[in-house]
Amino acid sequence: MRRALVGRVDLIGGGPGPADLMTVRAYRLLMAADVVVADRLGPFEEIRAELPAHVEIVDVGKSPGNHPVPQHEINDLLVSHARAGRRVVRLKGGDPFVFGRGGEEVLACEAAGVPVTVTPGVSSAISVPQAAGIPVTHRSSASGVHVVNGHGELGPGALASLADPSVTTVVLMGVAALPRLAAEAAAFGAPGEQPVAIVENGHTERQRTIRSTLATMAADACAAQVENPAVIVIGEVARAGLLLPTPAMVAESRT
Repeated sequence: MRRALVGRVDLIGGGPGPADLMTVRAYRLLMAADVVVADRLGPFEEIRAELPAHVEIVDVGKSPGNHPVPQHEINDLLVSHARAGRRVVRLKGGDPFVFGRGGEEVLACEAAGVPVTVTPGVSSAISVPQAAGIPVTHRSSASGVHVVNGHGELGPGALASLADPSVTTVVLMGVAALPRLAAEAAAFGAPGEQPVAIVENGHTERQRTIRSTLATMAADACAAQVENPAVIVIGEVARAGLLLPTPAMVAESRT
């Protein structure tokens, strides 16, 4: 195996899935790697065949309810391979610093004295709505964006964004939490008629968009059997007909 003179770790964002939405820098780093530690989401399956034959592949991908490699073990993998003189690429879906635990991995490398850099990627919080023809900001419709991790409770900022008609709320990893999110928003007084779009499997052939409202999104998602990965967009920009439809990219399921 080819060894780098000094081991290092490069955290790279793979974007929303298609390899051609990954940055040029991220691709070059992948092609120069000795070890690739890869997540489930992102462009890895598409790009795997292009990797040089000597590259060691470590799959640490998570799926809902199944986290086979805990985060501390991923941190240890990065550090141990780099300390052995290897060039390690940590490939993540989206952007490493948008709910990707990239910050934790940077801290682990720095604590171990391992050189580490971060290459940004296109976040699914922006790119998946875009694939469905939904801009997260739009003049006269939304002047701000609030991105929420669906695994946690809605904090004051998220609740305020749901009640503010000028703010788009984007929920990642939130399909299972939709009933709770709807209940918390209603208790805060957010308008139940607020438009919602749930974009499932964005940037793939299986992409579809379910249109709903804040009050009915949990029931509509259940009826449509929505599964992860999906991005939930709440706000005026999610209203059907805001932009001209793009039939080649958007498959609508009306509820």
